[in-house]
Amino acid sequence: MAKAWVNSAERIGADLHLELAEAGGRRAALIGALREAVRAGRLAPGTRLPPYRSLAADLGVARNTVADAYAELVAEGWLTARQGSGTRVADRAEPLHHAERAPRKTSPRARGPRHDLRQGTPDASAFPRAAWLASYRRALQQAPNEVFGPGDPAGRIELREALTEYLARARGVRTEPDRIVICSGFAHGLRLLFGGRDPVLAGPLAVEAYGLPFHRELLAAVGVRTVPLLLDEQGARVDRLTRERAVLLTPAHQFPTGGPLHAERRAAVVDWARARGGVVLEDDYDGEFRYDRRPVGAVQGLDPERLILLGSVSKSLSPAVRLGWMVLPGRYVDGVLAAKGEREAWASVLDQLSLADFIVSGSYDRHVRRMRQRYRSRRDRLVAALAEHAPHIEVTGVAAGLHAVLRLPPGTERSAVKAAGWQGVALDGLAEFRHPATEMTAQDGLVVGYATPSEHAYGAALEALCTVLPPRP
Repeated sequence: MAKAWVNSAERIGADLHLELAEAGGRRAALIGALREAVRAGRLAPGTRLPPYRSLAADLGVARNTVADAYAELVAEGWLTARQGSGTRVADRAEPLHHAERAPRKTSPRARGPRHDLRQGTPDASAFPRAAWLASYRRALQQAPNEVFGPGDPAGRIELREALTEYLARARGVRTEPDRIVICSGFAHGLRLLFGGRDPVLAGPLAVEAYGLPFHRELLAAVGVRTVPLLLDEQGARVDRLTRERAVLLTPAHQFPTGGPLHAERRAAVVDWARARGGVVLEDDYDGEFRYDRRPVGAVQGLDPERLILLGSVSKSLSPAVRLGWMVLPGRYVDGVLAAKGEREAWASVLDQLSLADFIVSGSYDRHVRRMRQRYRSRRDRLVAALAEHAPHIEVTGVAAGLHAVLRLPPGTERSAVKAAGWQGVALDGLAEFRHPATEMTAQDGLVVGYATPSEHAYGAALEALCTVLPPRP
C-alpha cells in the first residue's frame, strides 16, 4: 500500500507530492518515488528539490536517508547537485510523455481548422485588453468591502444602472435597474426562465424556423416543446402564432438567415402578446453591429410589460466575459431571482463591476465603434471576393451581424461543407440550424462567420473559402 506525502518546502516555496511505498526501506521508497515523479513529468528538468533537512523533517526520517537517496539518483543521472545551486532534476531526465509514450498521429480535427469561419464568435485578438484592465483596476480599487461577500443574485447595482442608461441610449430599451437581472449569457437566461421546479414561463414556445440547435436542445431538456414559425423576406411569420404562450425571436438580425423583423410584424407580435396574455422573448445577440444604416431598435421599447430582452457581451466583447442580462417585466423579476438562488453563483462580481466601469467610461462604445468598422470592412472583403471568384453565389444577411449566408445551388450544401473540411476551412451548413419540424422548404447554403479570424489570417481564409464553393451550375 502506498503512502501519499506532501512536502511544503519553505526554502524552495513549492509543494512536492510523492507516493512512498510502505514495503521495503525508506531510502528505497524515496528513490522509487522520486524516479516516478520525474518519469511522469511531475518533476520537470531543472526543478529544485527540497534540502535534505526539510525533506527529512517532513518524512520523519534521518537526514542521511535523504542524502543517500539524492546521491543515488545523482549517480544514476536523474538528478544533479552543485554547490550553491542545490539538488535539481537533470536536464537529460525526460518525462514519460516525451520518452516512453508511443508517438501518435494527430488528426486534422484535433489540430483545429486552419481557417475558422464559423459563426458566433468575435475576433479574439481584438479584445481591448488595456482598456479592460484599466476598468478592472478602477473597479477593484473603488469596490466596497461588501463586494467580497456573497453576491446579490440580481447583479451589482452599478452594472444594472450602467445597462439601464446604455440600453436606453443604444437600443431604445425602456427599463429600470430593478427590472434587470444579470446572468452569464443567453443560455443561462433561458434556463432561469424555463428550468427549475417552478418555471417562470411554460411552453409551448414558438421559435423561428432557423435558429441555434443548442437553444432548442436546452429547452427540450427541461420539457419545453418548440413550435417553428415560417420565415420570409420580412422575418418571422408572427401571424401564424396561435396557442403558444411565448415566442422567441431575433428581430434585430434574424439568426442565421439575416434581416430585421419588419415594422408591421413588430407591432403585430406585440398585439398578439397583449391579446393572448403571452410574452415575447427578444434575443438581442448582435444588435450593435449594423453597417448600412443606424441599428434597429429593440422591440422591447414598444411594450416593456410584454417583452423580455436578453443580451450579452459574447458578440460585442468576448464570450470569455461570461456576462449577460435579462430586461424583465416587473411581474417576472421575483420568479427569476428565486430560480437563480439567494447568492450569485454564475457571474463574477468583479467582472460585473469592471463591465460597469467599461460602459460608464465610454470604453464600451469606443470598442463597439471600432469593431463595427473592422467587421464592415471584413464583410465588404467577403462580398468582393465572392463577386470576383464566385459571382453565381448569392450573399444574404450582410447588412448586420458577424456572419453572412451564401446561397448555394440545390443539392450542393453537403458536398461544400465536406470540401471545406478537407481544405481546413471550418464553417456551418444552413441545414444545421433548421428546426426539424419546420414546414419550410429546405434551402442549401453556408453560414460564414467573418469575425473570428485575426486580421492577418482573414485574407487566406477568404481564398480558401472560394476554392470550396460549388461551380456555376
